[in-house]
Amino acid sequence: MKTKTIKVDYLARVEGEGALSIAIQDNKLDHVHLKIFEPPRFFEGFMRGREFSEAPDITARICGICPVAYQMSSAHAMEAACGVTLDGPLRELRRLLYCGEWIESHVLHMYMLHAPDFLGYESAIHMAADHAEVVKRGLHMKKVGNAIVNLLGGREIHPINVRLGGFYKIPPLEKFRELAEQLKTVRDEAVTTAQWAAGLDFPDFTQDYTFVALSHPDEYPFNEGRVISSDGLDLDVNDYETRFKEQHEERSTALHSVLDNHITYFVGPLARVNLNYDQLSLLTRQVADDICWERGCNNPFKSILARALETIYACDEAIRIIDELEMPEAPFVPVEPKAGVGCAATEAPRGILYHRYTIDEQGLIQNAKIVPPTSQNQRVIEKDLYHFVEQVMHEPDDKIQWQCEQAIRNYDPCISCSTHFLNLKVTRS
Repeated sequence: MKTKTIKVDYLARVEGEGALSIAIQDNKLDHVHLKIFEPPRFFEGFMRGREFSEAPDITARICGICPVAYQMSSAHAMEAACGVTLDGPLRELRRLLYCGEWIESHVLHMYMLHAPDFLGYESAIHMAADHAEVVKRGLHMKKVGNAIVNLLGGREIHPINVRLGGFYKIPPLEKFRELAEQLKTVRDEAVTTAQWAAGLDFPDFTQDYTFVALSHPDEYPFNEGRVISSDGLDLDVNDYETRFKEQHEERSTALHSVLDNHITYFVGPLARVNLNYDQLSLLTRQVADDICWERGCNNPFKSILARALETIYACDEAIRIIDELEMPEAPFVPVEPKAGVGCAATEAPRGILYHRYTIDEQGLIQNAKIVPPTSQNQRVIEKDLYHFVEQVMHEPDDKIQWQCEQAIRNYDPCISCSTHFLNLKVTRS
């Protein structure tokens, strides 16, 4: 028996720590295990006993890339528990804030984390030597996304201006209009990005997926909607836990989510575009046609195209909101504590982010449950890796490693939210 092991200290260009173990026996694939060993961060635990109004600020610290998603899910859940629903300009401004996060997160992933895989570079820094204009375009686009979050959120990382019922303060209208002019340039760059990404070389890899995303009858989903799937699921967010469960896998410190106790499902841009295509803006759908986007695309490597389309949409939507914006009478509506349970799901850049809180009559948090998108995707990542390695296992180990890392980055995983990656171990016997 001959055993061969390859070990890599970590996978660059994702957040968090984990390991990938591949075992091949007699030229047959035995198993592929995605192991998350990063220590759990216990956010759900240390929120107990805290004031309900603290939830948006505490949960924003879970992720430095998508703090708005955590703030929005926590705020909506707490407001649901207290019987408060936002509409009008405050709702639109929350949607604008989410646009900023989608732009900066999607652009960061496409240009800095994922594009080097397609173009054969170790990092975006190495890529810049040959593709300086491409990298500069990505940096400019991300800067404007950050500017939205900075203006409305108070700062770019872990925003501090979000509160239950709205915002602590609203910037003057002229500040938004200045952003709108910048966004028009970024929208053009987003169209160029989609056209550029369509020319990348995509591995021939398709699978049957159960896609899951929010859906809203009047808009592309950010903050609100019902939970739907490609298999016909149509569920109120309050009933999320009746169909979606978390399971512990011995090899992982992060829980794995399943639908109806056994179904592996896929959340994120590819799921959203496939399930909500008709709600995309006219320009976004025109570009989708121009780049020959396949309705119902089942190739996870083409998730970079879905992110590119969503970036166009986020720019379009941000411009629309600013053009139509009427300043609210007050920056927030009062939210008084009420004993009860509140649930909410919003669409983080990486997929559905579900929060549930129980609070008492004084407004103290009694219980908290947070299900991040990456924990929902972990099973499908592992399943995809198995089928992908089946196709490439006769390649040299270093090529297998490179391709597995690229496959994992299809999902833009934020492993820290779920609990760096990658220790890669390949065993051949």
